[in-house]
Amino acid sequence: MSLNQLPDVSTRRDFINQSLIGLSAISGIGAGLISNQLRAAEPPQRNGKSHMKLGLAAYSFSRILTRRGTPEQLATAKYTLEKFIDFCAEQNLDGTELTAYYFPKEITNDYLMSIKERTFRLGLDISGTAIGNDFCLPEGEARQENLKMCREWIDHSAALGAPVIRIFAGNVPKGDSEDVARERCIDGINQSLEYAATKGVSLALENHGGITATAEQMLKIIKGVKPSPWFGVNFDGGNFRVDDPYAELEKIAPYAINSQIKVDVFAGGKKELADLARVVKILKDAHYRGFLVLEYESEEDPFVAIPRHLKRMRELISA
Repeated sequence: MSLNQLPDVSTRRDFINQSLIGLSAISGIGAGLISNQLRAAEPPQRNGKSHMKLGLAAYSFSRILTRRGTPEQLATAKYTLEKFIDFCAEQNLDGTELTAYYFPKEITNDYLMSIKERTFRLGLDISGTAIGNDFCLPEGEARQENLKMCREWIDHSAALGAPVIRIFAGNVPKGDSEDVARERCIDGINQSLEYAATKGVSLALENHGGITATAEQMLKIIKGVKPSPWFGVNFDGGNFRVDDPYAELEKIAPYAINSQIKVDVFAGGKKELADLARVVKILKDAHYRGFLVLEYESEEDPFVAIPRHLKRMRELISA
């Protein structure tokens, strides 16, 4: 029926009003569906094929690297970031992960540019950076310092050309509930993501104890984070201390935008050698594409052990 066929103006008006109501209802349903789909962070879209590049984390040399040294301390330091970068090149790696702890106490643009030039000259990507933040802290000076540190490292990472920062969630402050701490953490991530997006740097939440000790806890945070292509998970193969850490890793693998392997795991509270083939398969099954970074924390001399473990990792990612 056309509008001209309607019997009078009032009927015509009613017809139009009812039509608009119907369209609004349909639109509202559609908006609701879209809203439900976009209310939380989702796994990154891949092309269905896994591809991994090999890297090494500076934290692997935590026993000998100088932390936040002054120029005088760094001048006589046994081991520095520069020496670590050289070691990565000697191992013929694709990337080097530079942890914030081992940068100088005062970070200048000249220093950042010297690191950027060194890695480029040696054919290395800076696969990412890492900070030790806590977003569970209540409002106050300490919380604001953590948010400020994250913004500063977003700037540093952008200057270095590092595509991602691995971040922590934090721990429940004394006297607080985990639910309250989680909401603060989500708010801290969301605030930081807004700034990260302007600099083209991703934030990767690591499963690192505290309120990320289990996959269920991780997913509660992930589902609370606003949708952003600049957010995902830093998949750490050795940090879940549960009965079956591999099952937990399978749950977070689809969200991984950065990944680390440790050579030990803690199953049922007991330390044992990691099944590296199984960890790599979990990432492959999730169609992960990106860096696979060794973070070595075992007792053996890292200069002896790391080359051996890197050899095994090369075999696994190329299989």
